[in-house]
Amino acid sequence: MKDRRSFLKQTLAAVGVAAVGSNMAKTEEFIVKDTKIKLQQNDIILFQGDSITDHGRNREHLGPNDLEGMGKGYAAQAARTLLHRFASKNLQIYNRGIGGHKVPQLQERWQKDCLDIKPNVLSILIGVNDYWHKRDGKYQGTAAEYKSQYRKLLDYTLTHLPQVKLIIGEPFGVKDVKYVDDSWYPEFADYQRAAKEIAKEYNAIFIPYQSIFDKAQKEAEGKYWTYDGVHTSMAGISLMAEAIVNCFK
Repeated sequence: MKDRRSFLKQTLAAVGVAAVGSNMAKTEEFIVKDTKIKLQQNDIILFQGDSITDHGRNREHLGPNDLEGMGKGYAAQAARTLLHRFASKNLQIYNRGIGGHKVPQLQERWQKDCLDIKPNVLSILIGVNDYWHKRDGKYQGTAAEYKSQYRKLLDYTLTHLPQVKLIIGEPFGVKDVKYVDDSWYPEFADYQRAAKEIAKEYNAIFIPYQSIFDKAQKEAEGKYWTYDGVHTSMAGISLMAEAIVNCFK
């Protein structure tokens, strides 16, 4: 992955960028748990992903910190907490998750739904549909293609937003709850592994949602946290939002 980093640095330098940014500085570990994003005045935070992020948001409400535009899921709950906790920072928070989307759909709408917003912090949760839609016969992608497409998306992002701080969420499935069963594995684990490797490569904060939900099932059964194995209940929303909030200081 060193060659890719070198290429990105050369590309950014060619367009007059002085530094690649803190999100490209370290390569040694997947996650440094003590590393958190220090929010600055007027920072812009963008949540991106599929239906788990979308969670019923009103897509006609596109402004920051909009109650209807944030939806009803983890992005909304995290936004409420961050806006409260960091009230003096004048944060601007957006949700652009869209149900059913995979990495290729993110690529198609990335200019208006990411680059034009110019986030300082970009949180992405994508991947479950890249696998799930394959099971349904709606898509023919593979884990290798998911990884390649994801990397291209981040390369493109960093070319235009070299200082953006990245949060990569692990796609997850809560086993034995409706749609998610043993037949998801080991193939779905390849997508999860790809997300971890991408987080390492791009020095993103990685949120290991699978292990978070696995641990939560020691307190309550899977259907307490998600109603279909993928989409979260009120408790699951809180679990995910807490993980997001813990990325910041």
